[in-house]
Amino acid sequence: MKPEELLKKAVLNLGKKSPFYYYVLLGMKIVPSKSIRNLKISFSTTGDVMLLYNPEVLEKKHVRMVEALLLHEVMHVIFQHFRIKPKDERDRKIWDLAMDAAINQYIPELAAFGVPLDILVKEGHSVDNDTLFVLPPEQMMFESAETYHRWILDEMERLGRYDIEVISEFREGVDDHSGLFEEDVPVEMILELTKDRTKKAFNIFGDSLPSGVKREVQLLLENPELDWKTLIRRFFGVSIKAERYTTPLRPNRRYDHLPGWKSEYLPRVAVVIDTSGSVVERELNQFVSELERIAGILKEEVWLVQVDKNVTSVVRYRSGNWRDLEIVGGGSTDLQPAVDYSERVLKAEGTIVFTDGHTDVPLARRRILFVLSRFHNEDFQKEARRMYGKDAVVVLS
Repeated sequence: MKPEELLKKAVLNLGKKSPFYYYVLLGMKIVPSKSIRNLKISFSTTGDVMLLYNPEVLEKKHVRMVEALLLHEVMHVIFQHFRIKPKDERDRKIWDLAMDAAINQYIPELAAFGVPLDILVKEGHSVDNDTLFVLPPEQMMFESAETYHRWILDEMERLGRYDIEVISEFREGVDDHSGLFEEDVPVEMILELTKDRTKKAFNIFGDSLPSGVKREVQLLLENPELDWKTLIRRFFGVSIKAERYTTPLRPNRRYDHLPGWKSEYLPRVAVVIDTSGSVVERELNQFVSELERIAGILKEEVWLVQVDKNVTSVVRYRSGNWRDLEIVGGGSTDLQPAVDYSERVLKAEGTIVFTDGHTDVPLARRRILFVLSRFHNEDFQKEARRMYGKDAVVVLS
């Protein structure tokens, strides 16, 4: 079968199995290119999402494998892996493995030939060589690429292994991720190109998705609305080391000819989420989306306190933990117990409270920021601003 016919058949088969992925795929330009190894997603400056394929390589594959590889590429776009920015070549190779692990677990044709990451890292070899494919560690299924990236770094440090080149070399026969990291096209433009079509597909066909993929897409479509880096600095000051970067303005204490290091600090905060019965699922999804952004900025675990009329749950939350997050509550609302717990027990320097405001404004002894849902109680908003100042309240749209 000619590669063009094979590809057409694979696309149609994918459409029969999953209208959601088919709808997203139809928004891409499928272009043959002998200059790539296999398959590659790329973004043009003219506003096109392109799926490049090597016809000579593709014609040697079975149609079901072509379907699986097409789905793999579409999921890179759906999971917004183009937002990932590797620090260097070594980090890129770690991200290659992490992204593939996050995707392959959902594709039976690839998972059937999969090898878990924990085995690869421990034994020092890799997969994704057209015969075997990388999968998550068996105890960490259905996590994000960010979670697997962090796990690989931690595991390699624990084992004293740093030869990521050896571990990643065999995946060179699969898809090329370089198009996801192109710097010529701004991430904002790529989001604009892809998010609208993904959202339309999700609204029409989202219920047919596996629960893990559905929840992931749901969260990604609920993009954080607030500039948390600015908000956190403005309201809570600084005390947690967040980033370390070189600067020629600070001398290096060890080597005179090199720039020194400067650390950026962020505060120790606790996050309170109102889980009372008045808060609907869409509002909770927005709250969790903003929580993800906060955890990503602080780059460490944050205390998450859930509350209805009492504190119902207190956990350490790290970016990506939303998959295992159990919402506990459903009763009437009283935010005071959660604010007291944050200040007295957790010793937080500031508290961020997500609520719809259908309760009394709590008394806080330290800094506090209220994040209100769109359909919030206007009286709560007015009273909170009267007590704590105009900038102590922000509203989600």
